[in-house]
Amino acid sequence: MEVALMYAQSVSVPRSFSSVLMDYVTLMKPRIISLLVVTAYCAMVVGAGRLPSIGLTLLTLGGLTLSSGGAHAVNMWYDRDIDKVMRRTKMRPVAQGRIPGSHSLAFGIILQAISFVGLGLWVNWTTALCSLGGFLFYVFIYTMWLKRRTPQNIVIGGAAGAFPPLVGWAAVTGTIGWPAILMFLIIFLWTPPHFWALALYKQDDYRKAAIPMMPVVRGEHVTKVQSMVYTWLLLAASVALYFTGTVTWVYLAIAVALGVTFIGYHVFLLREHEPDTIWAKRTFKFSLLYMMAIFFAMVVAIPH
Repeated sequence: MEVALMYAQSVSVPRSFSSVLMDYVTLMKPRIISLLVVTAYCAMVVGAGRLPSIGLTLLTLGGLTLSSGGAHAVNMWYDRDIDKVMRRTKMRPVAQGRIPGSHSLAFGIILQAISFVGLGLWVNWTTALCSLGGFLFYVFIYTMWLKRRTPQNIVIGGAAGAFPPLVGWAAVTGTIGWPAILMFLIIFLWTPPHFWALALYKQDDYRKAAIPMMPVVRGEHVTKVQSMVYTWLLLAASVALYFTGTVTWVYLAIAVALGVTFIGYHVFLLREHEPDTIWAKRTFKFSLLYMMAIFFAMVVAIPH
């Protein structure tokens, strides 16, 4: 009986095509990609001064999706050891063993190769290089170098998520202009307050995985103070975009309102002390709303 039981346990149950497909989609982190695609598309609209053609839009956003998804798949291959011990990530396909790490690595590289060639041939090579830059920064600078070594991991590594506006802008203009650089800077400065708010109520996860996130290494007060500094810098960068002439006063009003509100959240966050995390969670949720709203504000405020 015991031998039969051991044999039954050793025989893997065949998985359906749909379940395997969903795991590969999960490797790409579609929820994160959705935000990246939105910022890229908004940059396309602002750069063109109108809605870009459907063909160019699909090619650009499709290429960005493949590139970003590829970077995330490589990230899951490299981080499979720490993903297993974090509650937030332990159910990921590679961490669970549903997809071999080598398959995730190969999948990610293939996606990036298709993205680079496709964007270069059918959009332009500036767009392809911007997308490749985001891939390389996320994989090598953030995932492999910074994430496990310094509490500044999110600060510097945040640049990886700031590449999509460069991709979108380059797709419609063929160049990288100052408005695109300021959009890059907005996302770059937004990333620390966004992720540190999450880290404040997920400290145990990062501590178990030995990831030196700011709250774990420097404590909650230092984290909140530095986060507040970044929200002020974010407000300044968002206002600066108005002076490029690519958006109207409507954007300026929305940007100021969003920025001041984000700072207000941090005022309450600074007054909160462990074990309370209510304002940390609220700040994290608002940060997501902020990013969507600030880029949509750019679109509705295009000069006519």
